[in-house]
Amino acid sequence: MQTILFWFRRDLRANDNAGLFLALQAAKKVHCVFVFDREILDVLPTKADRRVEFIRESVVALQLKLREMGGDLMVRYGHATALIPALAAELNVDAVYANTDYEPGAISRDNNVAVVLQAQNIGFESFKDHVIFEKNEILTQAGKPFSVFTPYKNAWLKKIDNTFLQPFQVERYQANLAALRRAAEVPPSLESMGFERTNIGSLLAFGMAGAATLRDVFIKRLADYKDKRDFPAVKGVSYLSIHNRFGTISIRELATIAHTETLKRKNIGAETWLAELIWRDFYAQILWHNPHVVNRTYKPIYAALKWQNDAQLFSAWCQARTGYPIVDAAMRQINQTGYMHNRLRMIVASFLTKDLLVDWRWGEKYFADHLNDFDLSANNGGWQWAASTGCDAQPYFRIFNPVTQSQRFDPQGRFIRQYCPELQNIPDKFIHAPWTLPPLEAQEINFVIGRDYPAPVVDHAVQRDQALAMYKAVRG
Repeated sequence: MQTILFWFRRDLRANDNAGLFLALQAAKKVHCVFVFDREILDVLPTKADRRVEFIRESVVALQLKLREMGGDLMVRYGHATALIPALAAELNVDAVYANTDYEPGAISRDNNVAVVLQAQNIGFESFKDHVIFEKNEILTQAGKPFSVFTPYKNAWLKKIDNTFLQPFQVERYQANLAALRRAAEVPPSLESMGFERTNIGSLLAFGMAGAATLRDVFIKRLADYKDKRDFPAVKGVSYLSIHNRFGTISIRELATIAHTETLKRKNIGAETWLAELIWRDFYAQILWHNPHVVNRTYKPIYAALKWQNDAQLFSAWCQARTGYPIVDAAMRQINQTGYMHNRLRMIVASFLTKDLLVDWRWGEKYFADHLNDFDLSANNGGWQWAASTGCDAQPYFRIFNPVTQSQRFDPQGRFIRQYCPELQNIPDKFIHAPWTLPPLEAQEINFVIGRDYPAPVVDHAVQRDQALAMYKAVRG
């Protein structure tokens, strides 16, 4: 081929990019484009969306990198289904290349683009880049998709080798990048697209450089990952999730680090982290094979669950006033920063579904609107796991006790005090359940439940029994 248009989406990096590499290998000239797609942007619930700012700044960094390599990045704002075919025709390209997106909406978008391009005698191809294994690459011995994680993980580990982890060396063919066609393009500003600046710039760095910095810092404490990852007051996790989401770092690079450390150094931290990366692949293939999970339960039997869906209780959960400190601190974290620690995601999801008896889809939507690292497959998988409606071997009666979870994973209440400063003076012994603080001690510190901090909106023991009854009713 003479000319290809490479369409960046959730792969905002110039190195180890499968589709970009294959485009450069296949054509003498490769133009690059990113589209701020109004099909996505126009339905976002707030104009102060941290993700849009993260994407915009990462796109700016990507454009600079491509210019260093002799190419450029065109940046457009509009409807991708119209803009991509129009640009492909304008540039007279032979094909449009992109990396595969496995979400149902993205699949539909790409199919529509491909149809229009075909009518123009322009090809459309997409390539695996977002995951290590995709679609039907890992199946059971019966040729079926896996529905339980541990057997999938074992099959994943059995199949993995350097073939799947080999980086795509874009720099080998960077001479085929199409140079700047005219005066330097300036990516649209947030304001011109109707969005506002947020606080995300003070929370993390953008683009490939930001991802590389986090990677390097995390590698130094990788050995401690297994021991520290569940404690939200400790720097135990990688904090790379948003970079994984938008592809400012290669999943092959991360999996190589985890796999190498596991094999060569018997690093238990790396082994545990590798399992988390495999979860990412697992949920992506669950969504690919079962697109119905976007709106319905993975396990059909639980479609009949009679959720109570009390709007006031849901509001208390969203606004961090449930009276359970670990839940409220976690919800304040997501509301204030767009991030929530993974252990806390499990705790608040269990609390919403099995204490407040609210439909998991309500919580999933809230996370989708607020999480910087929102990824449909992982978010849906996590919520269905918490609600026991998903692909999980554990039974429905796994119900987290928010107090014991708090005592176990935030024993001194350090995380709680960070986000609930009104509990600053509560002794460690009572901070997980401040309503149990003895009257004399409460009087000494001038603390009153219901005035200084909410009373619990529900009784966990009572709600646990109701949850079990709700699940048993549909199981017969």
